[in-house]
Amino acid sequence: MNESVNVVGIYVDDQDEALAFYVDKLGFKVHSDVRNGNYRWLTVQHPDQPSFQLGLFMPGPPMHDEATAQTLRAMVAKGAMPPLVLSVDDCRATYERLRERGVEFTQAPVDRYGNVDAGFRDPAGNGWKMIESAKVKA
Repeated sequence: MNESVNVVGIYVDDQDEALAFYVDKLGFKVHSDVRNGNYRWLTVQHPDQPSFQLGLFMPGPPMHDEATAQTLRAMVAKGAMPPLVLSVDDCRATYERLRERGVEFTQAPVDRYGNVDAGFRDPAGNGWKMIESAKVKA
């Protein structure tokens, strides 16, 4: 049996704003952008991971009533969701490149536990850790 996870979703409060952030600032590519009435299935992919999609989903129908959707939007905006992790070859260089594109960082690159990491949030409040793993010496 062949099974795999190919879409992981996050909640955003504005899909167009999220799409612009992930494509224009982080360099992701649009995979799917399909509408069914008011519902929009929107996924992006990192160019180096074509088999994995990040869903940019709005809380609300058909999954949530309005009170639940409002609670979820508020929690995301406060940064309450677990961070996503972006692995990079050079954290400091990627930090500078993304800052030039307008990404606002919550943490500049620091050396920690043998790695270099930095933090940023998307426009909805979803947290990201950007991590450069320690180089293994041969």
